Amino acid sequence: MTNGLGVYSEVGTLRRVLVHRPGVCMERLTPANRADFLFDDVVWVERAQAEHDAFTDVLRGRGVEVLYLQDLLEETLRLSPDARRLSVERVVSSYTVGLSLVDDLRAFLHGLAPEALTRVLLGGLLISDLAGLDLAAMSRHSLGAVMSEPDSFVLPPLPNTVFTRDSSAWLYGGVVLPPLFWHARRLEVANVSDIYRNHPMFAGGGFDFWYPPGGDTGGFQVDDFAQGASLEGGDIMPIGNGTVLVGMGERSTGRMVEHLARSLFAAGAAERIIACRMEQARSYMHLDTVLGFVDRDAITIHPPVVEGMRVYSIRPGDRDGTFDIDQERGLVPALADALGVKTLRVIPTGGDVFRAAREQWDDANNVVALEPGVVIAYAKNTATNAAFRAKGIEVIEVEGSELGKGRGGCHCMTCPLSRDGLE
Repeated sequence: MTNGLGVYSEVGTLRRVLVHRPGVCMERLTPANRADFLFDDVVWVERAQAEHDAFTDVLRGRGVEVLYLQDLLEETLRLSPDARRLSVERVVSSYTVGLSLVDDLRAFLHGLAPEALTRVLLGGLLISDLAGLDLAAMSRHSLGAVMSEPDSFVLPPLPNTVFTRDSSAWLYGGVVLPPLFWHARRLEVANVSDIYRNHPMFAGGGFDFWYPPGGDTGGFQVDDFAQGASLEGGDIMPIGNGTVLVGMGERSTGRMVEHLARSLFAAGAAERIIACRMEQARSYMHLDTVLGFVDRDAITIHPPVVEGMRVYSIRPGDRDGTFDIDQERGLVPALADALGVKTLRVIPTGGDVFRAAREQWDDANNVVALEPGVVIAYAKNTATNAAFRAKGIEVIEVEGSELGKGRGGCHCMTCPLSRDGLE
């Protein structure tokens, strides 16, 4: 693939990742609004930044190229007038700010420098940020303006951007820009879409958009949300050998799995999708919160969830656009078969039933592999990390007490752009 883009497994050598460093978007979390933004608690931002910096230092120290979403978005807005115009039009509409404010706010954002506009797209916009606008005059014509306090959000922040795994997923020779489940996260996909369609590193890169086809809808469609169809990157794993593993829990629906399957099968990019029906709970919001790949023949799982899944293999049907669907005996045997290994080593969340539950909550299974047999994990999950080491897995520990307050670990914080396949 051109530009070295493409992700061909979950454990092959990791070459390049997209991350987002915590910043202003987290500074606007409060005890009153943190649940609206899907965080369990407010975040000590400076500590979260230090934890994230240490995490990316480990990545670079192992030869991984680290790209920052904020930098790429700013460069995109600077280099592409079309991307800048479309991003402003998308974020400022009659539905996001009200009919009467659209023209004034679009003009305001168009007047910002790329760095300032990027800050708004990620960190949101307050009434008090609208320097230079006649707020008194606007209040006479806008219900939203007259009812707002100075610290009210005109545009909300996107603090979950730190979990770059969810807003796009690279599968073999292409990428998915999925329609996310929660309203608080949907514009994350729009920002990533702008980068992939317009930044020089990606534009003309020769990769496919598995969803939406052509990548020209900004990564989400109103009709999808109206019908309740959603998909998130934390549920999607290209495990190798032409197989994609997809979880269907709180945030990913079977209807979107079928869209993904049709696109991948039509292009010959995959020949099998293993879909697993998960318990729908915040504790297990994505498949990667209960399952991770740590070696060519080894996975980590949280047994209380994984062992109870219903698992199906989807393959192309006899006619175009149709599927053959077979129920599997369980996830572990299905994965072993897909990976071509006789026995798949399984490392459960560590400790007794109480400790295992705590460590799963703290992202013990949400590890990211740097190469076969080498993973980065949160240091606080001592029992699970010890279990990894006992099975010959090298564990590089990082702190994550603040980063984890958004319910995400090392896997969630990395969107691989380039990863080798299985040898």
